[in-house]
Amino acid sequence: MHELIVDLHIHSHYSRATSKNCDFEGLYRWGKLKGINIIGTGDCTHPAWFAEMRDRLEPAEPGLFKLKDEFADPIDASLPPSVRNAFIRFVPSVEIASIYSKGGKVRKLHQLIILPSMEAVSELNARLERIGNLKADGRPILGIDSKELLRHALEVDSRALYIPAHIWTPWFGMFGSKSGFDSIAEAYEELAPEIVAIETGLSSDPAMNRRVADLDSVTITSHSDAHSPQKLGREATVVQCDTNYESIIGAIKSNDERMVGTIEFFPEEGKYHSDGHRACNVRFTPAETAAHKGICPVCGKPLVVGVLNRLDTVAAQYPGHAPRDTKQVEYIIPLSEIIAELNGTKSTAGKAVTEAYHRAISLLGDEFSILRSVPVAAIETAGLPLLALAIERMRTGQVLRDPGYDGIYGTIKVFKDAAERQATANQMSLL
Repeated sequence: MHELIVDLHIHSHYSRATSKNCDFEGLYRWGKLKGINIIGTGDCTHPAWFAEMRDRLEPAEPGLFKLKDEFADPIDASLPPSVRNAFIRFVPSVEIASIYSKGGKVRKLHQLIILPSMEAVSELNARLERIGNLKADGRPILGIDSKELLRHALEVDSRALYIPAHIWTPWFGMFGSKSGFDSIAEAYEELAPEIVAIETGLSSDPAMNRRVADLDSVTITSHSDAHSPQKLGREATVVQCDTNYESIIGAIKSNDERMVGTIEFFPEEGKYHSDGHRACNVRFTPAETAAHKGICPVCGKPLVVGVLNRLDTVAAQYPGHAPRDTKQVEYIIPLSEIIAELNGTKSTAGKAVTEAYHRAISLLGDEFSILRSVPVAAIETAGLPLLALAIERMRTGQVLRDPGYDGIYGTIKVFKDAAERQATANQMSLL
């Protein structure tokens, strides 16, 4: 039994708006820097990416794949000793966008499919290429009812895992305000019992989801939806189990003691947490949206209703519902964002932030270890006292939250402003 950090929702360089570094070498490198053990391949329905999967990956433990030594060894040689020997495995996965009409409305749902073998991928691809164009995008857009896509996945291999993705996102979530449903049964009908897990998305967390009685019987998972290797592990799922597909996916499907919990964004950082109009610079709470009858006071058009508001609406269907106990939940701020704040810059891609990030990794280990478990005293001893304070505040929830809305990320800070940060740094220098 091992604790494994799992990130199943990622994309390759064949998906739109992704980094050219979203190849297996980039995912392997950043998986080690981040401290992720099981990474979805993403985009396995794309013919060219599937060819890369077969070229660069080879079978490892049952249902899992590893990067071939000829590709892995040069990367390992370039990594600091603190992360060089980290354990990385891949599992075939894809996010598919379904656009279809149901119940008199146009539905646009994103969903993850995880598969245990290359043969299963081949069979799924053969079925789906008869429905739509798999070459156009790593995340294909298909005119298929989500229920029928679920049926295809299970027929291809009963061990497949199907997860409705970022279920509260306004336009593309199962419960989204723009094109979603009000219940699992409404969306999946007789196949509703096959929905055993959902993905929270960046704008919601497990506590929010547990307010909805319809989700009581499903496992709550979190993943990054990474469009670049550096974004791996923005969120992740933690399991304690044997290292093979059956055990890992079984932990998620059963939600038993092997399913430890999730690693989460503070949900306010998500792009759709609050209501609003970015073009009009309007951001509202649900109460403010209600007071304005859902209309933007600047342009007079309907506001984009965010996750918090939509969740309130769905949860209201279950008056008196008492959420049951949740699994372990840990909230993080990506290490590069913390370092950028400490450096007084908004960009996480600058030279100073990048150098500081890699220095911390070299001294202390992978990013998740730094964020989750390295003792604060050890961070201080490594000569990073301000980072130690920031990590302590993050772990204890002492953060300032500026919610995202209408496609704009929110911000989570550990210092009120530059003056407080500088005063704290000066005090530490004196000590």
